[in-house]
Amino acid sequence: MSSGLRGIKTIRDFDLAGKTVFLRLDLNVPLDGTRITDETRITASLPTIQYCLDKGAKLIVASHLGRPKSADDRQYSLEPVAKRLTELLNREVVLMEEPDSEGVKHILYGNMKNEIILLENLRFDKGETDNSIELANMWASYTDIYINDAFGASHRAHASIHAFPEIMGKKAGIGFLIEKEIKMLDSLMDHPKKPYIAVLGGSKISDKIDVIEKLIDIVDGFIIGGAMAYTFLKAQNVPVGKSLVEADKVKYAKEMIQRIEARGKTLLIPVDHVVSTAFGNVENKKVTPTAVIGENEMGLDIGPQTIKNFTAGLAKAATVFWNGPMGVFENPAFAEGTFAIAKAIANSPGVKIVGGGDSAAAVEASGLADKMTHISTGGGASLEYLQGEKLPGLEVLRPRKQSEQNIE
Repeated sequence: MSSGLRGIKTIRDFDLAGKTVFLRLDLNVPLDGTRITDETRITASLPTIQYCLDKGAKLIVASHLGRPKSADDRQYSLEPVAKRLTELLNREVVLMEEPDSEGVKHILYGNMKNEIILLENLRFDKGETDNSIELANMWASYTDIYINDAFGASHRAHASIHAFPEIMGKKAGIGFLIEKEIKMLDSLMDHPKKPYIAVLGGSKISDKIDVIEKLIDIVDGFIIGGAMAYTFLKAQNVPVGKSLVEADKVKYAKEMIQRIEARGKTLLIPVDHVVSTAFGNVENKKVTPTAVIGENEMGLDIGPQTIKNFTAGLAKAATVFWNGPMGVFENPAFAEGTFAIAKAIANSPGVKIVGGGDSAAAVEASGLADKMTHISTGGGASLEYLQGEKLPGLEVLRPRKQSEQNIE
């Protein structure tokens, strides 16, 4: 068993027939009005939902969506998700008006046949983010078995993630998605196949320091792109113009370069860039001939030679972990580098794991998602897990924790 799953029950450990199963999912999908623009998280949840239905469970599904300030923020309603689930599962998904609705009991103890109950956005109730015992007790009053399959929310100590399973004790476990997430992330730390390359991008080194520290003795090399690369270039006294630099992390970047070299590992950083005079300015877009960026310019993507170097560095990798885009990929004018690296990773022969968040969005946009071994559904959660931090939604499910809670 994967070390991160030690002591945690999975959905297979329960007899679900005739039982009321409360399924905490991550259905926090991006919306354009009421249109779902990316249903990856819905699709990722389907195997666990279908397993419950096949085993004859009565199913209550719950999730948050966005960050509503109150239940009046109706643009965060799960109604579009309820409609999509109804289509995908070919059975009615009944959306309850409030997360703490007493109406759930009326359906459960009435003539519930093939319907699935979906609670409205959990964050419409302040008790969710407050980790409210009262709200958790209300849910527990009609639940036989609690299953967490919301990896992307498991780093939050919220009522549906922490207080509720704490109450459920031995009648709580995880679904197939979390099981896969943990196994895949553990494979990056426990005896990964070599050579192992970590591709890190995004805007800030500060967001990645703990991951770098965990990986520095495990990986064979780092590939650094995105805005964090400009801090590394600055550490080597390369002019980077108006590019985003974390001034307080230049010293760290310099030390990291030395530590990587001392360990005999490879470090690839950009040798050319796609730049412009302002963020998102397409008219003045150009490619620099070297790593130097002019004083009135800012780097917004990696350049063509850097793409070649990074692609070559990935060609023989047996394990790749990617977290963070290579540039401002949301703008098509500055997306070439990110998509090229997605292609290079897709073409590499080994295990390819994408760490959620912007990287997952980039892979989906590149059309190469099906070529990856695993795309995490939780950006923040996957980074925190790799850093060695304890995720509240997992720790509460371990027996040691439960026995401590019972003593209290």
